[in-house]
Amino acid sequence: MQRLHHRDSIPEALRGAIIALGNFDGFHLGHQRVAEEAIEWARAQGRPAIVATFDPHPVRHFRPDAPPFRLTTLDQRQELFGEAGAAAMLVFDFGDELASTSAEGFVDLLAGHLGAAGVVTGEDFSFGKGRSGNVEVLRDLGRTRRMETRRVGPVSDAEEVVSSSRIRDALQEGDCPTATRLLPRPFAIRGEVIHGDKRGRELGYPTANLELGQYLRPKFGIYAVTARLPDGREVKGAANLGTRPQFDPPKELLEPYFFDFDGDLYGQEVEVALHHFIRPEAKFDSLDALVAQMEADCAQARELLE
Repeated sequence: MQRLHHRDSIPEALRGAIIALGNFDGFHLGHQRVAEEAIEWARAQGRPAIVATFDPHPVRHFRPDAPPFRLTTLDQRQELFGEAGAAAMLVFDFGDELASTSAEGFVDLLAGHLGAAGVVTGEDFSFGKGRSGNVEVLRDLGRTRRMETRRVGPVSDAEEVVSSSRIRDALQEGDCPTATRLLPRPFAIRGEVIHGDKRGRELGYPTANLELGQYLRPKFGIYAVTARLPDGREVKGAANLGTRPQFDPPKELLEPYFFDFDGDLYGQEVEVALHHFIRPEAKFDSLDALVAQMEADCAQARELLE
């Protein structure tokens, strides 16, 4: 699957594409419906389908001090878009230039430079300087440029409309099952395994430490997790996500301990999926008490992951 950037020259084979247009962070059920509409439309007309996203997120551009909130990296989104059936991922590199582009200029970019024959987006999509464009503007401006527009309404489950903010709220409450139900797969943090202070190894529970980067901070505590290793294997484990109150100095890390695994993962990329929240972080009176609790946490994680 190809990754394109909005300033790139679009390969001839991808011109005339149908573009699913949005941010698609997390690629939840609502996002998937927009992508499905674009892919089905493209197939019906014998055209390629492209799923677009923005990076960095516009919120990060306008509010650089906003707390981390990302649900997926670009690499993760590319995999999800490919699994959905898209031919390519288009990244709008969001900076001053794009932020100052008028609504008409953005439509010119879509229809002209990118050569889109059609776009599909959610009904609340806005674009252009000062968010001056909406779906009606997109449709009207696109029509004069021979680019069709379709909109997809909100997608709801049995409770309420599916949204990225709802998923973030669930994760910050430790509600992994709700997040997993609304996402294409469990929320997962992907990163390079870094060297730590070897505390886990000293306690008999060696961990693979990952920095959290721009990912949303779920509720801090102990989780039952699975992980995809560089060789493609999936392993189960228990992980501490948080600041490690037992040790100084505090540092935000995801520290998974993988059951029945013995290997060196330093410098390699792993993806750790959160399945169940077990308990909040805590500081214990002694290391013996901590180890006893870790043993209990691992037993509970094994049971939950069965």
